[in-house]
Amino acid sequence: MSRLFGTDGVRGEANSGLKPELAYRLGRAATLYFGKRSEDKPKILIGRDTRISGEMLEAALKAGICSAGGRAISAGIIPTPGVAYLVKEISAAAGVVISASHNPFYDNGIKFFGGDGYKLPDAVEDEIEKIVREIGTEDNFSRPLGAKIGDIENRHDLIKKYIDFVTATTSEKFDGMKIVLDCANGAAYEAMPAVLKNLGAEVTLMSANPNGININDDCGSTHIENLRLEVLRHKADIGIAHDGDADRCLCIDNHGDLIDGDHILVMCAKLMMDAGNLPNNTVVTTVMANIGFGQALESFGGKFEVTAVGDRYVLENMRKNGYKIGGEQSGHIIFSDYSTTGDGLITALQVLTAMKKTGKTSHELNKMMTTFPQVLINVKVQNKTACENSEDVKRAIAEGEEELGTSGRILVRASGTEPLVRVMAEGPNKIQLERICNKIASEIEKIG
Repeated sequence: MSRLFGTDGVRGEANSGLKPELAYRLGRAATLYFGKRSEDKPKILIGRDTRISGEMLEAALKAGICSAGGRAISAGIIPTPGVAYLVKEISAAAGVVISASHNPFYDNGIKFFGGDGYKLPDAVEDEIEKIVREIGTEDNFSRPLGAKIGDIENRHDLIKKYIDFVTATTSEKFDGMKIVLDCANGAAYEAMPAVLKNLGAEVTLMSANPNGININDDCGSTHIENLRLEVLRHKADIGIAHDGDADRCLCIDNHGDLIDGDHILVMCAKLMMDAGNLPNNTVVTTVMANIGFGQALESFGGKFEVTAVGDRYVLENMRKNGYKIGGEQSGHIIFSDYSTTGDGLITALQVLTAMKKTGKTSHELNKMMTTFPQVLINVKVQNKTACENSEDVKRAIAEGEEELGTSGRILVRASGTEPLVRVMAEGPNKIQLERICNKIASEIEKIG
């Protein structure tokens, strides 16, 4: 039987792979788990993004929470990191986010945070999953009656608490700074414009009119070309793009060039290092980091440690070693001084702060790192394990590695959230990389 929880919660197409019946069981199971040490009604904080299925799944979650005697506290539409922050502020037993992040609107997901604001360890997810399966077969768990039945509290004021917190993570003001902001028609559409307004920036808004089905639709951090055009048209100082749940941030500099997560890590690490606030001068990154990332860090005395792909592995390393910044090329950046998870809003403010403190333009900061050509092909598959174990695929990878030698690298890995195998190659010659990636991808497609 496959594991219910993936690398980032429970994911699936809404009302198909992820049905309200499952959301109900997840809400009930989480409340039974987190409430077992308390006589009181355990508080479970819920936040969601703008997907049309969000209200349906939230209603089912709330019913499950109440059936187990919990108090469901709804923060409404709010960035994922907002739930991670607020769960501690209101002393909730746990937090739940209903979102599929950068995926299309028809997908959705349910992920949990503990009362400490961190994502749940595998062992806790396994305990909750065990309860979910028992509920799905024969629900023999006790049900409270009378006044002990759970209740629901709607708290739209909580988003303001989060906005105030994010605003306070920088000591700078951004008066006179022209910013184009792409909210991906997602969870940032209310919070991030308010944060930038608080700090005095002149903001041009894009994709801040969610209708339930336009989240991530040709907008946001996964579709950044329109932001580039708007930055150039408005002669803006910088463009900022979030994904659907706003735990990521990518930028466009004032020349129209992409500032990805690698570049963000470099410029912010340099600022922290200059301030004496970068433990062991070290940044945590993943195997997807560009070759130029390490070269840029080393040019000013910085170091880095590499983990598997996924913010949970980055955070695990940071917590173990006391590091303060880490993240992924995708723009999922963690600043442990401020947050227990990736926060796209805080990341954007740190980039703007670097511009203010150094007096440099976004393009000048972006040039601190040179990005080597990188080709990435996503191959849709039915059986990710078979593709990874295929001798033909392994042979194509080995041949590509031999051709690139020490001047480049190849990385083939299965996606943790989608039915894809990602084929990536990096080196000095893009045409060569495309040929190598296409050869590997074609072997994967034969397996399907």
